[in-house]
Amino acid sequence: MAERLEAKHKGGTLVSRKIEYSESTDPVEVCYERGWSDGLPVTPPTDERVLAMLKGTRRRPDEIVGKIPPYLGTCTVEKAAINAVLAGCKPEYMPVLLAALEAALEPVFTLHGVLATTYFSSPVIIVNGPIARRIGMNSGINVLGQGNRANATIGRALNLIVQNVGGGRPGEADRSTLGAPSKYTLCFAEDESDREWEPLSVARGFARGVSTVTLFQGHGPEAIVDQKSRTPEGLTRSFALSLNRMGHANLVQSARAVVVLSPEHYAIYREAGWDRKRIERALYEATIRPGREIMAGAGGVGEGVPADRADEMTEVPRRRIDGGARGRAGGSVLGRSSGVARRTQQAGAAAGHKGGQDLSRR
Repeated sequence: MAERLEAKHKGGTLVSRKIEYSESTDPVEVCYERGWSDGLPVTPPTDERVLAMLKGTRRRPDEIVGKIPPYLGTCTVEKAAINAVLAGCKPEYMPVLLAALEAALEPVFTLHGVLATTYFSSPVIIVNGPIARRIGMNSGINVLGQGNRANATIGRALNLIVQNVGGGRPGEADRSTLGAPSKYTLCFAEDESDREWEPLSVARGFARGVSTVTLFQGHGPEAIVDQKSRTPEGLTRSFALSLNRMGHANLVQSARAVVVLSPEHYAIYREAGWDRKRIERALYEATIRPGREIMAGAGGVGEGVPADRADEMTEVPRRRIDGGARGRAGGSVLGRSSGVARRTQQAGAAAGHKGGQDLSRR
């Protein structure tokens, strides 16, 4: 009752255009008809719900967060809250959503490139710090899957903002040829329960215990299954076999990956005394391949590096691991399977070689 009274008296402070519909009309269907959905049912953004969502942040509703690609629609905190309601967020998710949105709008992330590419990419969100636990994010079993409201709706809200405020609709500005399920959402928290593991946020320059979001242009997950390796060296070589085949085994220097270690695979590294930096370096070295093997035309395969580069470099790094094994997420205590979110350089091509960088924000 209190929320309804507040909406009645304060609803006039909301400046977004209101849509009127009859009492006999299903408001969920109205949202579908107006194109506000990503294909799944949404929560109608009533005044009551939007005002409740705005209580999750101290920022003013009329504060401009930024211009949303591709059509540079102006996004205020209020519009972000409306899309958070549509996605099914709780008010306490708003700080994470706004931080993720601001990171996505940094020019070096090239959000427009994520949309314009014919590839599978969308923003992948990784959350670190106390806020992940406070809002109930999943960093354990089924961390990359369904079932957790915060994981599911924060990523979904960001994508809905791009669609509804920026105009990034499939088949229009969003030119992905096939798309991917991760274009709905791919958002998760890193497991920071082991004090010996350096969290992603710390590796990227933040103090331990600071709440952060990191955005990565990617899609996935893709599985890496190894149930027999028992040494870090063997497991690393096994990972490299899977990393080298993603997208295309000959597409060198154009792909980056977030490796999410399962507890069983992480235990092999931990027991051998390997830390994040050593894992990253080992993965990088294990994915280096001779240039002569991956040039266009080798083995009758048209895809690959130009043939005139074969003599320039005897070895070509398969991928940039400038963050390497960036996520150690929890999982089942019985499955020796890890996962990868990946992207190719196509997603950042719109901004040239400096585009498509990962972004972290408090």
